[in-house]
Amino acid sequence: MRLFVGLELPAPVKAALVAFMGGVAGARWQREAQLHLTLRFIGEVDRHQAQDIAAALGRVNIRAFAAELGEAGLFEHRGRVDTLWVGVRPAEPFAGLAKSVNAALAGAGIAPDPRAFLPHITLARGRGMIGVTGWPQVPVPRLQWQVGGFALFESHMGKDGSDYAVLARWPQSGFRPI
Repeated sequence: MRLFVGLELPAPVKAALVAFMGGVAGARWQREAQLHLTLRFIGEVDRHQAQDIAAALGRVNIRAFAAELGEAGLFEHRGRVDTLWVGVRPAEPFAGLAKSVNAALAGAGIAPDPRAFLPHITLARGRGMIGVTGWPQVPVPRLQWQVGGFALFESHMGKDGSDYAVLARWPQSGFRPI
């Protein structure tokens, strides 16, 4: 099982992000169903460890907080842009939640992630993107929503990118747009 912990996004946020995408040739844009915010990538585990992970995550305390789409950004690998994303703000509550998730995962035997956490939503990937210097062509939509929980996802690689299935949510009530 290939797992990660993340935040589901409300439908209006996903729709606005899909409408925002475009303007970069060679980009593999995410489908609406793929849009999420990763708190922690876990990787390959067996079913028993997945059960331990779910039990550990069930002990994370989350306080609801307001979130808003932030600025657009990009990641480079070896001097070439390979990821386009939109940030979220304020960063502090996302970072605090990611820290709590990491602590819970450590209790389930998952080694800490050495990379710094940057809360963002990946919009596109690709190594041969053209037109990145002109992206984005329009301002990022300023949408707000209420974060009230997180989810454990399983990722399945497919020919058109990854498909994600939610294995568990905490709390069960999920998210409420504001």
